[in-house]
Amino acid sequence: MKVVTFVNMKGGVGKTTVAVNVADALARRHDKRVLIVDVDPQFNATQCLYSGDDYVEMRADPTTHTIFDLFNDGVIPVVSPISGISETEPLDVEDIRPWKYRDNLHILAGNLEIYRLDMAPGSGRELRLKRYVEALAKADVYDYVVIDTPPTPSTFMTSAILASDYYVIPVRPEPLSRVGIDLLTGVIARVIKNHGHKIENAGVVLTMMDARTTVYYDALSFLDSDEKWAGKRFKTVLPQRTQIAKNQGDQRLILDSNKEDAKRAIAGITNELLERVGDDGI
Repeated sequence: MKVVTFVNMKGGVGKTTVAVNVADALARRHDKRVLIVDVDPQFNATQCLYSGDDYVEMRADPTTHTIFDLFNDGVIPVVSPISGISETEPLDVEDIRPWKYRDNLHILAGNLEIYRLDMAPGSGRELRLKRYVEALAKADVYDYVVIDTPPTPSTFMTSAILASDYYVIPVRPEPLSRVGIDLLTGVIARVIKNHGHKIENAGVVLTMMDARTTVYYDALSFLDSDEKWAGKRFKTVLPQRTQIAKNQGDQRLILDSNKEDAKRAIAGITNELLERVGDDGI
């Protein structure tokens, strides 16, 4: 099992779009068993798959869980206007059950309630995701775990890095994004140093690309000439399409759209990812 985290310290770069649609392509085009883990407190990856009504319905099923259940390792008081105050016992990581979106594609859904958890560094909670994916690997449940992270340095981002074998950086071709990826490598380097964790940079994916702009070619030049990033750029880029964002808001994935350039792009990005992580079963 391979664990890949999609990470950037800047929002609005298409990180969630790439993560969710690569996971979908792995499942549909390559017959991989895939789990998406939505670690972002804004749970955008979850909203790519479920409408508000569907999300509420899934949350009502006591046999499935969310990221809150994973990170909650203590007794949490729950206040109900009907039954009063009750307590929820934490679950062992082996007992966490994701939601089934479709065959071969599951998700451990996001949950706004994780803001209630004390995620201070050193609390031990940042290691629960790592323990969870280790349990999944032992059980041979999935071929890939794809983690979508928040766009800010946090214990949630740290937990994703510690649980992963590889990380991918989606980035817009603009100067501020280039600064962001350099800062990100510093954050990851500190996590590696502090925890002794090994994780490999699988590459940088350019998103929201418009080949008519000079900033796009500036981004290519920067990534290809900089010693740190040379060879890390994915050859395939995700085009700039307002329809992609609209479809995402309506829970329609790229492979379900009629945008052939976007479909080719997500297929190409997925193929490159498989090559970069050494998956011969492309």
